[in-house]
Amino acid sequence: MKSVAVFCGSSTGASPVYVESAKQLGKELARRGITLVYGGSSVGVMGAVADSVLAAGGQVIGVMPGFLDKREISHKHLTELIIVESMHERKAKMAELAEGFMTLPGGPGTMEEFFEVFTWAQLGLHRKPLGFLNINQYYDPLLAFFQHMGREQFIHEKYLTMSLVDTDPGRLLDQFESYEPPAVKTFLRPDQT
Repeated sequence: MKSVAVFCGSSTGASPVYVESAKQLGKELARRGITLVYGGSSVGVMGAVADSVLAAGGQVIGVMPGFLDKREISHKHLTELIIVESMHERKAKMAELAEGFMTLPGGPGTMEEFFEVFTWAQLGLHRKPLGFLNINQYYDPLLAFFQHMGREQFIHEKYLTMSLVDTDPGRLLDQFESYEPPAVKTFLRPDQT
């Protein structure tokens, strides 16, 4: 794996563990020679993971819409900063550049990024690994909700394990390396059975 997109917050969160774990991930990405692809911000968990990759001698590509360049304080020391027109273009560019998608703690924007690549995987638009670095059990409620969706038959069983989960960056990256995607979601009309 040569590149991983990381979705995470532009805030630091309520506990220092979020930033510390982001820094650990950054060191691990650099150690493995994996390029970080992320939203381009210099602040919050986003800035922490980028700074850590750079400090360890790794490569970082930021993708930021022009209208957020000032608001989210784009990182000025990246390997490459790509300025795009819209949020849609940002996500498309990140998906194009990345060979996997890792989600760290964040807010609604982070969730929206994750759910889009999750849905794309279900539909077969990509076959790349995706998952959660579950820092401080942040994603436990969401993972429980996935189980609820499964019990209520709004998600197929094979997609319940599609999102890889770990609390350790190295172990999660190991899971990414051995990922086998499930079959693509399809529906048959009654006349096709």
